[in-house]
Formats: sequence, C-alpha cells, structure tokens
Amino acid sequence: MKLLVVAVGQRVPDWAQAAWDDYAKRFPPELRLELKAVKTEPRGSKSLDTLLAAERERIAAAIPRGARVVALDERGTSLTTVALAAQLRAWQLGGEDVALVIGGPDGLQPAFREAAHERIRLSDLTLPHAMVRVLLVEQLYRAWSINAGHPYHRE
Repeated sequence: MKLLVVAVGQRVPDWAQAAWDDYAKRFPPELRLELKAVKTEPRGSKSLDTLLAAERERIAAAIPRGARVVALDERGTSLTTVALAAQLRAWQLGGEDVALVIGGPDGLQPAFREAAHERIRLSDLTLPHAMVRVLLVEQLYRAWSINAGHPYHRE
C-alpha cells in the first residue's frame, strides 16, 4: 500500500522539509509514503472559483487512478490518534493506495472536497500549510507505530 500526500504549495521552510524527511524515512517498506507537491495557482486578479478549479486539476493529475481520496478539511471528521490508527489499518486491509490531500491557501474546491471518499481534520486550530504536512506525517507514523506495536506511542 502507498500513502500519498498531495499538498498544494511547493515551497516549505527548511525545518518543515527536514521534519517531513525524518518521519518519512521511518515508514516500513510495506507502507510506502510519498509527497507530491503541486503548484499553487498565482492569486492575481482571478476569482476564487478559477483559482480553486486550477488547483483541483493539478491535484487530480497527481492522484493515481483508483486511489482512495481523503481530503484534509477543517469541517472533516475529527479523529483521535488511536482512531487514525484504526483508519490506517482499514485502509491497509482495503488494499488500495490512499491519497491524503492538503489544499492551498484558500482550501480545496468544494466539489472536490465533497467528492472525496473521506474528509478528516487534524485540528480545530488554523495551521500553516508547512505545519500541516509535518503534523500529518507525524500522526501517520504514530498510527503505524500503534498498529505495529512499536513503542513510539504511549498512552
């Protein structure tokens, strides 16, 4: 199974890239993790609908055919870490690749968000996109560690 994180925005601070890289290398071979950064549409004088539609096209092009799409959305389902571990286990048992999608500065196009197989939220707080990447990869690693009986997670 592959976990693919599709994130709108190509540049993140060095600290965020270093944190991503540190967690990403910890994943086992049977649970591959990949990040695909897609270009943010230049803001300029374009309408919000136009911006989100352009970003949606880039996101859709980055998602492999047949992948389960999980949109990160502030209105999505709130999960505990243990619930995320159970969800990860279910995804693995389902056998399909999973694409977790992080929107750009204006979020995700509403139609894309609604068409996703699932919508989850990481926090009730508003977070910078670089922080979302780091928080997501850490929580996915923590979820894997729970399922693997690895001592990383403690309750």
